[in-house]
Amino acid sequence: MTDAPISFVPTGDTGRQLRDAFGRFATGVTVVTAQGPDGPSAITANSFASVSLDPALVLWSPSRTSRRFDLFTNVTHYAIHVLAADQHDLCWSVAKDRQGFDMDTLGRNENGVPILADCLARFDCARYAVHDGGDHAIVVGQILRATYRSGTPLAFYGGKMVRLSEEDLS
Repeated sequence: MTDAPISFVPTGDTGRQLRDAFGRFATGVTVVTAQGPDGPSAITANSFASVSLDPALVLWSPSRTSRRFDLFTNVTHYAIHVLAADQHDLCWSVAKDRQGFDMDTLGRNENGVPILADCLARFDCARYAVHDGGDHAIVVGQILRATYRSGTPLAFYGGKMVRLSEEDLS
């Protein structure tokens, strides 16, 4: 049995309901990295989507209220890492601290962008466009190189991290 649907008009007073409605869409979890003036920086994002195959484009959307907003909307190169199920701690660590990753295992790509180990996929990007997106920006990147491996993804649903079983993936 399912609950009765909740219907509302999005206004300034219905922000919680809108977040709850958005939370009904399960997403993967990504960490975006870039080289900033103060060293390597990262930000957690679940607002990631493919845009185009030719040219190869992806998008993600940082919040304007983030202290990392200016860095990530202005860098020319960055990397988007799709997290694996066992990277739950990395997700929350980066959400709290722009350098919440293990510096000893941090690599660099051809453009000097910091890259994280053991992710399910990585998209090395050049900034293609940045668009206004209300209280977020829509950052479009052109994929310069993509890397991936098999594994179970870290997922976000209903405002929390969830794990998919191997059975869910077959």
